[in-house]
Amino acid sequence: MAENIIIRVQSPEGMKKIASTKRETAAAFLKKVAKEFGFSSNGFSIYLNRNKTGEILSQNKTLSLLKIKHGDMLFLYPSSAGPSSENMDTAQPHTSSSYPSFPSSSSSSSSLSRSHSAPQIQEDEIDQYLSKQEGKIYRNKDPQLCQHGPMGKCVHCVPLEPFDEDYLNHLDPPVKHMSFHAYIRKLTGGADKGKFVALENISCKIKSGCEGHPPWPEGICTKCQPSAITLNRQKYRHVDNIMFENHTIADRFLDFWRKTGNQRMGYLYGRYTEHKDIPLGLRAEVAAIYEPPQIGTQNSLELIEDPKAEAVEEIAAKLGLRKVGWIFTDLLSEDTRIGTVRYTRNKDSFFLSAEECITAGHFQNQHANACRLSPDGHFGSKFFTVVATGGPDNQVHFEGYQVSNQCMALVRDECLLPCRDAPELGYAKESSTEQYVPDVFYKDKDKFGNDITYLARPLPVEYLIIDITTTFPKDPVFTFSSTLRFPIENRDALGETQDFHSLATYLSQCSSSSSSFLDIVSDFHLLLFLVTNEVMPLQDSIGLLLDAVKTSNEELAQTWKKSEQWATIEQLCSTVGVQPSGSLDYAMGGPTLPQASSAVWSCLHCTFMNQPGTEHCEMCSLPRS
Repeated sequence: MAENIIIRVQSPEGMKKIASTKRETAAAFLKKVAKEFGFSSNGFSIYLNRNKTGEILSQNKTLSLLKIKHGDMLFLYPSSAGPSSENMDTAQPHTSSSYPSFPSSSSSSSSLSRSHSAPQIQEDEIDQYLSKQEGKIYRNKDPQLCQHGPMGKCVHCVPLEPFDEDYLNHLDPPVKHMSFHAYIRKLTGGADKGKFVALENISCKIKSGCEGHPPWPEGICTKCQPSAITLNRQKYRHVDNIMFENHTIADRFLDFWRKTGNQRMGYLYGRYTEHKDIPLGLRAEVAAIYEPPQIGTQNSLELIEDPKAEAVEEIAAKLGLRKVGWIFTDLLSEDTRIGTVRYTRNKDSFFLSAEECITAGHFQNQHANACRLSPDGHFGSKFFTVVATGGPDNQVHFEGYQVSNQCMALVRDECLLPCRDAPELGYAKESSTEQYVPDVFYKDKDKFGNDITYLARPLPVEYLIIDITTTFPKDPVFTFSSTLRFPIENRDALGETQDFHSLATYLSQCSSSSSSFLDIVSDFHLLLFLVTNEVMPLQDSIGLLLDAVKTSNEELAQTWKKSEQWATIEQLCSTVGVQPSGSLDYAMGGPTLPQASSAVWSCLHCTFMNQPGTEHCEMCSLPRS
């Protein structure tokens, strides 16, 4: 039986491993390479050396005669021209080639001819921006140690690399995780400038296509068997800081727990920007929280299928926002008289439970980070988790986290389970007849200080999580400038409904506050209602208004205000029985709402919809006027 060997083939697209035998002919091997890379039979050439010497031309010679051994590296260069060399440019008009390429073939690397070519990677704008920054850490001349002129540099004042761990550890507060782009700069800082760097995603599944034995559970071999995983604390993070634009965003989210005592979750919408306090750092700015349909109790949360999910994504995209993370509460009152909460998540208990880590890993896998250095086109995620919980001062604190790329792989391939009675422990599944699970290990120190390797059954989740600083700015920022509050979606349990009664009440309150039309409509939850309401969904006709809110353009808002759609909205509001606090003429340019003291009325303090004939709010007990 011929001895099996693995040959590595490096191309401008990345490296692939080709299974072969010593007695296999070069012609058969080249067919395998063409199939693996998606080339035509004459669309490439393979050389023994990187400098294009030693081309494999003898088609009938075996690999052993060509002196190709197990583990050797061959170098593939695409042909300079081919019958379908323009396919990639026309198939992906909005992207550009971002794969590392060989110096001598840079002109042809962007037009590779292959039948099953992978799409070109379009990274996020913030990633493209940070990849072009120098990232050097400049230092002033040390008056005691530097003995040179003002234009000179020495080891005490030479600029540092953005991944310098000593510098990061001496910041106040210390930075435990370098930024992801600093990590990339570290990988690409060698002599080859990272030309052959490939950020490979971990796979816990058996590789398909192995024909030397029956499929699992009857057979498995070293070629198809996934490698064992040793968990390491990740040294980098994809997001370095989380910043809520203002306190109002968080306070409105917490109102649900304050009024019901039940836990709540929401999706965070915002944008990614540069974080200048950390070299090549990235900050996530949160502009709004969308609360999907859910069932919450004091101890649990259950999400329900959301029919508005697609509309929310479209509205956010048109407003220049994207889903950047999720938030949930874990709050329990300590003393209701002074409003304190219990301090339950700490170093002696847990920061994230195993179940929450699995959920976070699921969300991060859904929002993978586009990366040009990965053969798969994605690596890690910028999606994060925020927990609203009690702090050491028994006040509400917001703690940000991500789970590591290793955790994402374990969750994606369904290898990680939570422990029933210990929230701080996870459990690596054992192999079964339905699924092969590789061994998962982690290292810890014993009482003598020695490194000991343990099987991850169970597994402390501290090996899986990465903490992220969560902050509020000194000077609040408002993407949505409305000072009044339109009811938040899916809060029917509080009596906060999104309908034309609440819309009419909201608009009448805005009219009395002398707000501009742009300020009135600049509310994420209001815009969502205008698009998704069942009576008159605006959908395609609201694009101009979304542009006005995105650019803070009052003129565009006034133009949309004159549309037939808004006139119809005004008419619908004027027909509902809501007692306004003032005329709508000032803010809307429409008719004054009729007085209707016998109709359902909305409390001015908590917006609860009360039955007619009552003078005090059933929810907050405050007077009607």
